[in-house]
Parts: sequence; structure tokens; C-alpha cells
Amino acid sequence: MSSTPPSPRTRRDRRSPGARPLPPLSRVLRLGRPSDIWFKPALSVVVAVLPPNLTLMALGRLDLAMYTMAGSLCALYAHQLPYAARARALAWVVLGMLSGVAVALVTASLTDSAAVLVLVGALLAAAQKTLTDATRIGPPGPVIFAFISSASLFVPQTLGQVPAHLGLAAAAGVWAWLVGMAPGLVRPHGPERRATARALHAAAAYARTRGTEEGHEAARAAAAAAVHAAWQTLLATGARSEPRRALERLVVRAEVALAAPTDTDHALLRTWARDLRGNGPVPAVAPLPADDELLGVEAELAEPRTPLLRRLGPLWPLALRTALGCALAGWASLALGVGRPYWALVTAASLYQANIASTWSRAVQRVVGNVLGVLLFAAVAPLAHLGQAALVLCCVAFNFGAEALIARNYWLGSVCVTPMALLITEFTGYTEPGGLMADRVVDTLVGALVGFVAAVAVTNRRAGDRVGAALDTVERARERAARVLAARHPEPGALESARRALTAALVDLRATVDAAAGEWWQRALPQERVVAAEQSGHRTLAATVRRQQGPRTSEGTPA
Repeated sequence: MSSTPPSPRTRRDRRSPGARPLPPLSRVLRLGRPSDIWFKPALSVVVAVLPPNLTLMALGRLDLAMYTMAGSLCALYAHQLPYAARARALAWVVLGMLSGVAVALVTASLTDSAAVLVLVGALLAAAQKTLTDATRIGPPGPVIFAFISSASLFVPQTLGQVPAHLGLAAAAGVWAWLVGMAPGLVRPHGPERRATARALHAAAAYARTRGTEEGHEAARAAAAAAVHAAWQTLLATGARSEPRRALERLVVRAEVALAAPTDTDHALLRTWARDLRGNGPVPAVAPLPADDELLGVEAELAEPRTPLLRRLGPLWPLALRTALGCALAGWASLALGVGRPYWALVTAASLYQANIASTWSRAVQRVVGNVLGVLLFAAVAPLAHLGQAALVLCCVAFNFGAEALIARNYWLGSVCVTPMALLITEFTGYTEPGGLMADRVVDTLVGALVGFVAAVAVTNRRAGDRVGAALDTVERARERAARVLAARHPEPGALESARRALTAALVDLRATVDAAAGEWWQRALPQERVVAAEQSGHRTLAATVRRQQGPRTSEGTPA
């Protein structure tokens, strides 16, 4: 099934033959559809930010809002996770935020050297990038951590003040944790229902192509990713209530559609997905005749998770890019005499994505969004300067706008993030808007340019190696599934566990190939072997479904 692998002597070119060109500006700035839960982080951040800020304003200490913002912004995270897993994830987010702020405040109290502060900020940004990518805690990923910790580095500080300031951040972090967990009181299975609905919608879109029409390959990849994400959500906690078991059966139906699109009623899948959006009961579906799909879940729950250190390994090139790019951007800003070099540092930190092509797109989006955001700040500044209440309300409104818009395109969210960041600097006292705006534009341009140059300079040659490793994983998973298929009486749960392992391997292969295709300075990608592995893998998935399928119901799906 495999084709000839690439020779280790293959010449390294500036761009591998399988690499994508840099996307045009029209595609980079194109608006997408809003997230189906855009309002959740948007409302959460308002509820998390507003009470602490109003309390500080009433006490006449709005200058301390930087510290409460550190805790409040933790409410942006983990909205996609089930509530049991969310409780743990949010606790780690708050602890991670406090750790970064603690390092920043202690450093700020020990040195006045701006160059040293920039270096510490760059190292913190690299650590935050690596850990958030390894734990997949985003969105919004490492940018919020980098913004808060780098800004804290440049706040005048003494060692005696650090405990109290950390206490404010911790108190706001506890409040953010409560805000993030509160919706579970009303809709305890909301995240699982949404993930299952996405899988059903994506599977229906693929089934509608019948597996042969134009665009079926992209639809199949999207459906496989959505199904895999749904299983990741359902397996994020070990508690398996009856509503969750019903959701698992629906995800199995999405898997059936993925592997056997011609035998699937795509309209029925969409109906089930629509029913999951509300608060009504989970649509009931009968198990497959083999009654094997939920036994496979037990097998997966028993498997150990990949150690964190192993997940960190492939991320070292990105960590090095982040550290180098952020440090150089901050130092360049200092050399130009800009008063807030951490803005350039954060701009560079925000750029680094999975590959060069994605980093280029983010750089363009960041520059466009920040420049437009500076103009918006110029329009809003007179209103915000009417008083502290107006300042707080404007800042909260931009918080909401940023989270509501950023899912459509990063640049659109940045239009709101920029004035919000400028307003936060005025919590300690009003400043002349012209100088503030000029500093922001210069830092944005410096951070984007220097950050992208660092990304090009620090090559990620491991990307091609990861494609080979992902191919090997797919082939092993396919062979395992084939052995289970060949067995006359496989062990309970073995077939479904093997099928999901193969699905996960195929999803990881596609993501790895996409990341490597946007990377420069590496070996040519083994495109023929990738195509062969994907085709044979999906054929094996279809065979596992046929093994489990029984008599058809009148609805067009397995009974």
C-alpha cells in the first residue's frame, strides 16, 4: 500500500515541492462564519472583568486594575470542555497566569534594565507558547498570558508589593473560575452536545457528497476532524452518565456516515444535530447490532495519556522562534525609543502559528487589525476620558467586541483588542492620545516585521520528520484494524477501539501534512505515500463500519 519513501539525500530547497505558497491578502483578510459559541467567551469576559473593575473604581484604586485583569481574563479559556474537565483546566489556567505574573513582578522589582525585562518577557512568552500548544488549552492560546506577563514587567514594583498584587490577581482568577463554571448549573452537558452536533453536521455534509462528488475529500477530512474532536470532548472526563452514552451513540452514527456515506441519510443527521442545540432530550438511537461501540470507549478511557514531556518535544522549534522573535522585537523597539516595548514583544508572540504560511497570515492580520484599532481608539478616546466609569465601560465593551468578532477573522477581533489595550494603560492616569497611538503603530510594525523574520530564520525541519512518523502511525493503526477485522470473534470493544485509533491517526496525519506544507527549508513531502495512506485508511474504516452494520432501518441508517 505504500509508495517509495523520500530519499534521505533529497535536496533541501527553500520551499519543498509540496509546500503551499504564501496566501494572497484577499484570503488572509476574508471573513469566516462566527463561532457557534461566540457569545459565551464574550459574555464571560464581561461578567469576569466588570465587577472587579467597578469595585476598584469605587475604592479609588483603578490603578490596580492591571492585576485583577490578569485573573479576569482567564474566563476566556476552556469553553469547549465538559464541565468536569473545564474545572481542572481553568484551575491550571489561573495557576499559569499567576505564575507568569509572579515572575514578571519579581523581575520588575529587582531590575530597572529594560533590556533584561524584554529578555525575561521573551522567555516567558516562549514557555507560554510551548505549554499552551502542548496542552491544547486554546483558544485564545498563549497571547493573553504573554500580554499580561509582559505588561506586568514594565509596571513599577517593589518586592513588598508583590504579594498583595498577586492576591488581587488570584481573587479575580477565582471569580473567573466561577464564571466559567456557572453555565453548568443550567446545561450540564452543553459542551458535549455542541461537539456532537458539530460532528453530525460535518458528517452530514460529507454524506451529501456521496463520497464521490466535487469537494468530497475536503468534506471527509473536515468530518473526520469533527468526529475526532467530539470523541476527545466525550473522553475528556471519565464520568459516563446516560445522556453522555446517548451522545456517544450519536457520534458513532457520525462515524458510520464518514465511512459509509452512500448508506447515510444526511437529513436525519442534520435533524439530530439541530435537536442537540436546544435543551431538549438527547435524540435516542439504537446501538449497532454488534453492540461494540461503547465497549470501545471503556478501552480508550483505560489507556494512559501521552506524557507532557513527549508532547513538548516537537514544539522546540516554535519555542525558539518565539523566544528569539520576541526578544529581538522588544530590543528593536527600545532602540527606536518607544516607551512600551512590550507591545512589540506581544505582537511578535501573537504571530507564531504551526508554520511559516500561517505565521505570515497572522502577521498581516495583526498589522491591519491594530492600525484600524488605533483609529478606533482615536474616535473613542474623548468619550473614555469623560470619567473613570466611561473608561471602564469602554474597556469592557471592547472586551466583548473582541471575543464576539475574533472567530470571524483575527484582524477583526484585533480592531477591538487594540483600543482595549490602549485604554488599560490609562487606568493609571490619562495620557496624550497622539503619542500613545504612535507608539502602538510603531510597535506593531516592528513586532510583526522582526517576528516574521525570526520565524523564517529559525527553520522547523522537524515538520517533515513528523509527517513520516504520522504515516507510520497510520499504517500501524490500519494494520491493527485489519487484524481485528480478520478475527472471527474479536474481543469486546476491540473493533471500535481500533477504528477510533485509526480515525485519530488519519486526523493527525492530515494536520501534520497541512502544517508541514506551509513550512520552508525542508525535504520534499512524500505526497504519494500520504495519499495512499489516507485512501487505504479510509477504506479500512469503511470495512469496520460494514462489519458492525446490521439490517437497515427505514431511516437509512443502521438499526
